[in-house]
Amino acid sequence: MPIITKAGLPVNEILRKEKIQILEDLEGKKVNSKNQELLQIAILNLMPLKEDTELQLLRKLSTSGKNIKITFVNVTSYISKTTAPEHMERFYSTFEEIKNNYFDGLIITGAPVEQMNFEEVSYWNELTKIMDWSEEHAKSTLHICWGAQAGLYYHYGINKYLIENKMFGVFNHIIDDKDSKILFGFEDGFEAPHSRHTTVKKEDIEKNPNLKLISESDKTGVFIVENKEKNQLFVTGHLEYAIDTLDKEYKRDLSKGLKIEMPENYYKDNNPEEEPIFSWKENGDRIYSNWVNYYL
Repeated sequence: MPIITKAGLPVNEILRKEKIQILEDLEGKKVNSKNQELLQIAILNLMPLKEDTELQLLRKLSTSGKNIKITFVNVTSYISKTTAPEHMERFYSTFEEIKNNYFDGLIITGAPVEQMNFEEVSYWNELTKIMDWSEEHAKSTLHICWGAQAGLYYHYGINKYLIENKMFGVFNHIIDDKDSKILFGFEDGFEAPHSRHTTVKKEDIEKNPNLKLISESDKTGVFIVENKEKNQLFVTGHLEYAIDTLDKEYKRDLSKGLKIEMPENYYKDNNPEEEPIFSWKENGDRIYSNWVNYYL
């Protein structure tokens, strides 16, 4: 089943080479999706490397077996310094442009602002408008990493806390709610990547009657939270990450002279000169497929 994107999106060619079916939405022309049900998913991409995140999420969504049309959304109260303005203008919509539309799913990504107070983030007011809007205009919203912390804070008053050392690597997780469809097909001990400086506390989640803890880790703490209405999911890690994403982050920080430990449980023999081990690929495919098939 195809993923439908705007014509000319640069990652389309990469996906085609990976044998992922991509159809391009030409202005004023209908895309032929063989009359199958077409799911509409908006992605609010707050990550600095927009095209990397586009590629990661489209790969995962392509595993669902559904026809999906993608609308990438950006905030206007902050101008990306790492993605060309021409790319944003051509391939992204603003909230004003989509606010009257309804979507089957909305993804709110992470962002490199987690060490700031939420209200200090330049686009916080715009983001809260989008989060309010999502409750009536999206059947299900999937919040990732900082996006998960922002959503838990705004909707449910759950605070985030700085941790001493960056949570960085690939870690084992257990399932707290075995009835949750988001982890259908998973077993205790599944692996997922994390890359963050802040966390939320399990006791804060458990005190809130509107939230349910779905998965956690001895090392990383809270991993997946779902609201009781089952229309909001909060994932503190990055199951969408490609095999080399943590490697790029590690080497980027080293080149900047930043204090950074080697990502845990990631490189073969824990040697950064060796290739990373893609231990979470199937887990990432499955969780996005579950979200599309059971929530949208």
